[in-house]
Amino acid sequence: RRGRPKAIQPGNREWVTVIQGINAAGWAIPPFIIFAGQYHLSACENSWTTNELGVEWLKHFIKHTDGKVVGARRLLILDGHESHHSLEFQELCKKNNICTLCMPPHSSHLLQPLDVGCFSPLKRAYSREIEALIRHHINHITKLEFLPAFKAAFNQSFTSANICSAF
Repeated sequence: RRGRPKAIQPGNREWVTVIQGINAAGWAIPPFIIFAGQYHLSACENSWTTNELGVEWLKHFIKHTDGKVVGARRLLILDGHESHHSLEFQELCKKNNICTLCMPPHSSHLLQPLDVGCFSPLKRAYSREIEALIRHHINHITKLEFLPAFKAAFNQSFTSANICSAF
């Protein structure tokens, strides 16, 4: 039967978390990617975000938004994840004139610009990248295949037009 290529997964897949920031002017900071592991690429045991990685992402956000803002303050719209509520996270926000606004739980599909305008095109673009790998008989996606596929999909989907349309 013809159709989309399918991969047979061995059942030992790993999770990857991507934390992303965009703004209404149409630009994005580089993605903050978390793998399972023991080395600092940003890694944690289960590849999900923790309070410590939340603070690391905030430092990443500060580094990539300093000097690009108009005015003294930045507004950071967050989902309700607990890693954004730690004392260290909030103190770092205060120190850097960042005002946080947390969306109600389970409402991101309705309220968050990333979910509305960028993650859907990213998902489609990433699927196309993986399908191309499968057509070349790469049936198990490792971190080595993931990173270039994700980068290509990210570049296709996080365009200024998509980012602006999200707002």
